[in-house]
Amino acid sequence: MSNIKQEMEQIWNETCGSWENCTEQNVQKFLSHCYERSIDPQYCMSWVEQHRDKIPNWSSVSKESLEWINEHSSTGSPISGHEPQ
Repeated sequence: MSNIKQEMEQIWNETCGSWENCTEQNVQKFLSHCYERSIDPQYCMSWVEQHRDKIPNWSSVSKESLEWINEHSSTGSPISGHEPQ
């Protein structure tokens, strides 16, 4: 687990660099890089959320991030509700 967290923190440093520099675009890059490296974006977002008091414009960053996660995760998939035959 600690290796995943270290890799996630490295991605954070590459995409955002600091909490103050966390914008809607940067956090989407961060989530995208995590996703590409097979790190659960929801896990990454919950880690970011723990630091929300340090992030300027958190409500906007949070909203954009949740939309990104919904678009890229199976829980947000529009493919559901098919009747079994």
